[in-house]
This record gives sequence, C-alpha cells and structure tokens, in this order.
Amino acid sequence: MIRDRTPDQLKFPFALWTREAVRELIKKLFGVDYSLNMVGVLLADWGFTPQKPVVRSLERNDEAIRKWLEVDYPKIKKRAKREKAEIYWEDETGLRSDHQTGRTYSPAGKTPIIRGTGKRFSCNIISAINNRGRMRFQVFKGGFNQLKMIDFLERLIRYAGHKVIVIADGHPAHRGRKLKSWLEQRPSQIELITLPGYAPELNPDEMLNQDLKRGVFKTRRPHTQGEMISQTRTFLRATQKQVERVRSYFREAHVAYAG
Repeated sequence: MIRDRTPDQLKFPFALWTREAVRELIKKLFGVDYSLNMVGVLLADWGFTPQKPVVRSLERNDEAIRKWLEVDYPKIKKRAKREKAEIYWEDETGLRSDHQTGRTYSPAGKTPIIRGTGKRFSCNIISAINNRGRMRFQVFKGGFNQLKMIDFLERLIRYAGHKVIVIADGHPAHRGRKLKSWLEQRPSQIELITLPGYAPELNPDEMLNQDLKRGVFKTRRPHTQGEMISQTRTFLRATQKQVERVRSYFREAHVAYAG
C-alpha cells in the first residue's frame, strides 16, 4: 500500500510525507493539481496528522523481531514461571551536561535563556526494571564495560534473592568472554538473554531512560559532575519507590507485550 511506503521508495524527491509530497502524488496518480492548503484539508479529512517519525535502522531484522514477540519471549516467560525466576529488563544510558530537554514559556519573539555551565561532564547509569514495579540502578563515572556489568548483576542477584533472567541489548559488554564465564558459573542464579539487534523499542527500560533524561534536568541544571551524579541518584531513588510509575513503563504500546 502507498501509505506504508516512503516518498523516496515511490521515486519522489522527498524523504517525508509532507503536503508537497502528497500534492505531487495526487497530481501523478489523478492529474489533479491541488493547492497546499487544500492538501492539508484533505489529509485532515482522511485522519492524517503531522507527526515526528520514529527512526528505524536499516540493519534491523523484522523477521527476528517478529519471532521474538511471537515465539521467543512467550517461551522465556513460561520458563521463568516454571523456574520461579524473575525477569528483569536491563539497559545503560548516559547523561551529559550539555543535554537539552523540555520547553519553557516565553513572550512571542523572545527566545528564553537558561543559564548553564560551559564545562562538559557526564555520568553513566545502568538500570533494570520488571513488570512488578521493581527497579535497581547504579550511577557511575567512566565507561561501561564487562566488569561494571558483572558488578551490577551481582547486586541484582543479592537483591532478588532467587534466580533472575535479565534481558538486554547486544552491547559488546553483554557478549564478552569475562561476562560469559561469570554467567556460566551461576546458571541457577542468573541468565542473560539478548534482544534482536537494532530494536531498542522492545526494551521497557528505555522508557525509564527517557523519563530520567527529562527528570534530572527539570528542576536545576547541574554545575559539576558531582551535582549531576547526586541529582541522578535522587531522581532514580524517588522513582524506585514509586511502584506504579515503574509499572507504567510497561504500558506503552511497543513494550506492552512485556507487561
């Protein structure tokens, strides 16, 4: 169907379905040359609204994603129930001092100014959540690697008190030899399963990451790395106590399958 294809796939000099692109399509198919305003009226009548498109990687494997949703994850869920294991969704993200998020009201024509430091600093976060509303996290300086992942998983095991199945993306730190060796020594305590590649939208923990980046900078922009780490921990600790808030991350349409 035409509505499922992009303009460039139909040999038009456009990347997005703008009013100009739709006008060209109508002219090509039906020989009618509408004005842009009329095209806008038609689109509204047809139930179309202007939306920000979601970017999908060319490398993603749609068949692998379908199999994950219809076959792989249902099997993991059944096995977790049989083994009395808890499923956690893990991800890592980072915050930078120059991150800009949110909007603020200002008189028309006057661009608002928010004062912030010109220094560049950052911190990294590992987190894991489950659909029961439980959440664990770790905030740290420096890069993410196998040793950081092992340390986090050790804490997760202690917190859970029983076997956990961790679902994560294909980050190199999730596939290294040290981590594999560590996991092989603890089959009754923990298992790590990776998601299909290039499909971050399958991971409910991405919803926490989005919430985090909005929340940390909402009240006050940190002036030092220490302040950033402190504000990040404060936000995550508050979120950790809100079971329903964590559960709500699993209600988004693209991750509801894990809810």
